[in-house]
Amino acid sequence: MKALSRFLKGLLLPFSLLYGLIVAFRNFLFDINILSSTEFKIPIISVGNITVGGTGKTPHIEYLITLLNDDYKLATLSRGYKRKSKGFILADENATASQIGDEPMQIKRKFPDIFVSVDKNRVNGVKSLLQTEHGNDLSAILLDDAFQHRYIKPGLSILLIDYNRPITRDYILPYGRLRESSDERSRANIIIVSKAPANMTPIERRIFVKELNILPYQKLYFTCLDYSSLQPVFSKNAINIINQDWGKENFSILLVTGIANPKPLKEYLDNFSDVIDEIHFPDHHDFNHKDIAQIEKRFEELEGENKIIITTEKDATRIFDMNIKHETLKKHLFYVPLRIKFLNEDKALFDNQILNYVRKNKRSSNLHNIETDSI
Repeated sequence: MKALSRFLKGLLLPFSLLYGLIVAFRNFLFDINILSSTEFKIPIISVGNITVGGTGKTPHIEYLITLLNDDYKLATLSRGYKRKSKGFILADENATASQIGDEPMQIKRKFPDIFVSVDKNRVNGVKSLLQTEHGNDLSAILLDDAFQHRYIKPGLSILLIDYNRPITRDYILPYGRLRESSDERSRANIIIVSKAPANMTPIERRIFVKELNILPYQKLYFTCLDYSSLQPVFSKNAINIINQDWGKENFSILLVTGIANPKPLKEYLDNFSDVIDEIHFPDHHDFNHKDIAQIEKRFEELEGENKIIITTEKDATRIFDMNIKHETLKKHLFYVPLRIKFLNEDKALFDNQILNYVRKNKRSSNLHNIETDSI
C-alpha cells in the first residue's frame, strides 16, 4: 500500500516542476521590475509563509498587536479566507466570521479597538483603509498571509517556518507543500521558526541556522506554542469546570477541530486526559447543523461522567456565529486560547526590532506607487 502511495505521489512531480517554473517566472518579473510593487508611506509589517497549512500566522499577528497596541493605532488586513463576502470590508461590532473570515473575526473579538479589514487585493485594501474616516489616525498596518502578494511592498517582511516541516526539505506543490521555492525566503527581513520545542537545545538551534543559511540582513527567531486556560464558547451557558477535579483518570474530551494541523493541540491535551475522541474537519471548515448533530451524538457516546468538548479558538469563532439550540453542547463546549512565546533571549531582540522599525518609519504622508526590487 505504501509503495502504491509513493508511486501515485510520484506522478505529481512533473506538475510540481511546471508550477515551480511558473511561480519562479512571476518572481523574476517582479525582481526585474516588469511587474511593479506598491509602497506606502506608513509602516507595514507582513506576516506570511511559504508552505500551505498552519504555521501560526494568527497568534504571531496577535503578538504584534499586543506589542504595539498601547502606543500605536493599528489595522490588520487579510484576505478573509472562505468568507462569503467580496471586496474590501472594515469590520464593525456586528461583523461575523462568515462576513470577514474566522481569523479576522478572532482578532476583532480579542482586540475590538483596532481596525480589522479584509480584501483579497492587498493594495486596494491598504488604499481603502487609508481612505476611511479614521485612515489618517493609523500608525501601522499588519498584513496577514501576504508573503506571496508581491504587488505590495511591506516595510518589514516576516516569514514563518514550521519547525516540524523545514522548507529546505520540502517540495513545491502539489508534490510537496511549498507555494514557491524555499530560496524565496531571501525576501524576508525576519524569519521565525514557529512551533519549536520549548526546551530546544543550542545544537538544534545551530542546525536550523546552518540549514536556513541566514543572510546578513536577516534576523532569525524561534517561537513555541503556549496554550492558555480553557474558555467557554458560550459563556452564559457553560458549566463551571474551575473547581472540578479534571484528572487524567476521570476527564474525558471530545476534540473538535477544523484546522490544518491539530496534532500539537492533541498532544497538549494528552497531558490532561486518557480518553480523547476526535472529530477532524478540513481547515477553515464552515460548520453546519449536520456537523453540530454529529458532534452532539459523539459527545453523548463519550465515556466518563466528567466530559467536555474542546475546540480551537479559530473554530470557536465559526461555531459561535451559528444559531445553536443544543443546550448540552453549549454547556460543555470550550476552546483553548493559543499564544506564542519566544525562546530564550529572542523576545527582547524581536520586540526591539519591531518597535524600532515602527518608530523610525512613522507615517509622514499619503501613499505613492513605485517600482521596486524584492526586499
